[in-house]
This record gives sequence, C-alpha cells and structure tokens, in this order.
Amino acid sequence: MNYSDKLASFYEIQSILQDIRGKRVVIKYGGAAMKNHRLTERVIKNMILLREMGLQCVIVHGGGPAINDWLKKLSIQPEFHEGIRITDPETMQIVQMVLAGQVNKNLVALLNESTVKAVGLSGHDGKLITALPIDQESNNRVANVKAIDNEILDVLLSHDYIPVIAPIGVDTSGLSYNINADVVAGYIASAINADMLIMLTDTPGILLDSNDTSTLLEHVNIRKIYQLIESGIIHGGMLPKVKSCLKVIDSGVRTVKIIDGRIPDSLILSFMPEVSIGTSIVN
Repeated sequence: MNYSDKLASFYEIQSILQDIRGKRVVIKYGGAAMKNHRLTERVIKNMILLREMGLQCVIVHGGGPAINDWLKKLSIQPEFHEGIRITDPETMQIVQMVLAGQVNKNLVALLNESTVKAVGLSGHDGKLITALPIDQESNNRVANVKAIDNEILDVLLSHDYIPVIAPIGVDTSGLSYNINADVVAGYIASAINADMLIMLTDTPGILLDSNDTSTLLEHVNIRKIYQLIESGIIHGGMLPKVKSCLKVIDSGVRTVKIIDGRIPDSLILSFMPEVSIGTSIVN
C-alpha cells in the first residue's frame, strides 16, 4: 500500500467514525454467531470496537440452542409453531434460567473483560419489558411485547454502559414469559429511537430463492417486503424477524440490517459503505 492508499484509508476510517459516533444501534445477537466459539469471540470484539468508536450499543440476545441442550438433558422435547417456541410453565423455568442466567451473564462477562462496561438485564429489571400473553387462557408462557420502559436503558447508555438484554418479559402479576428475541430487539430499537437495528442471523439475508445465495436482496423497502410475505417467499423462522423489521421501520428507525453472523467481522463490515453485506430494509 502506497502513501496515497494509506491516506485514503485514513479518511475513510475518519468518515465512518464521524458517521457512527453518538448514534444508537440495537444488535440482535443469535444463531451460529453464538454457537461457534471463534465467531463469538469475533462478534464480541466487534461490539467492543464499535463502542470504543463512540457508538451507543444495546444488545438483545437469543439462546435457542442452549435452551434445547438443557431441555434435552431434562428429557423435555422442544416444540415450535411458526418459528416460535411453545413454552409451558416447566419449560419457562428452564428458558429463564438459561437466557437470563447462563447466556446473559456469559456475554456480560466477555464484554467486561475489555475496556467497555456491560450490564445484564431481563424484562424484570426496571420493568423493562411488560409482556402481553399470546393466549390468556392457556399455560403457554409465550408473549408479545406490551410495553417497553426505556428509562433504565437511557440511564445506562448516557453513562457509556452496554445493556445486554435477555428476551424475558413479565406480566402485571409478575409471571415471566418467553418472547421472541427478534421481536424484543425491534421494540427496544423503537423505544430508544435507535438509528439502526442489526440482526445477526444464520442466513446471508433475505433471499428470493432460499437455495440460491445469488438471489440476495441487498436493499429492499417495506412495500416489497409485504409482497414477499404474501407470496410465501418469506416464511418460517425468517417471518418473525421480518415482521419485527416492518414495525421498527414504521416506528421511525431509519434502517434495519439482516446480516450473516457466520461471516467473521460481519458486524463491523455492515458499517462500511463500500461493503455490501446482508439485506438493508428501509421505508
């Protein structure tokens, strides 16, 4: 690299820093990026670097594989409907133990090994996530988000902490509920007026043909998204992700990015304008 190239790289980095400093971004962390130890290390390093560059980060994590591991140990068969876990009271105890305990605290510990400061939260903390049960009459402890109280997040962000959120909600009687992490990430992004929501997934992004990565949609608006849902192209586990994205965009968040968490440093790459990675959804 000659001096001109180095100077160009310097100005490019400076431009990126100016663009992201002080902005708020919600990162939904899950999938292979959580299951693979090396990918986990890279994602954590990316998060730390973004925070050190001045980005205000909120992390919402999943933990499906870890939950399934514990259910298997206890001889409980996982059940799903349209990509969402069916959660009876017994399973809910496991879900809360794994998400708010094991997964959340492990992530916080990894972040706190660096110069940044992270705090682990669930919906119980500061009444952060009020749950709206999907079925009031059944024992299925699955819910949507009724409300987000973002006061605790604003306090933490203003003091340079990274909130790390487990997607556990609580109803008015104090019962815990399992909420899809994609949905929680979307509501959190809306509540804190985030500039961007980034979803780390196990796919390259939104594909017109799920078997052909060359059909990746790099940029798409919400009108096209509705068409893809109606035609059945967006389905299964991608459906709740995309529905959450639509609500986020409608709430005023400018951009939602669905990126491939299996690619090392995909989180950092998503902030580089000359790099095309994943799908960007805009209004």
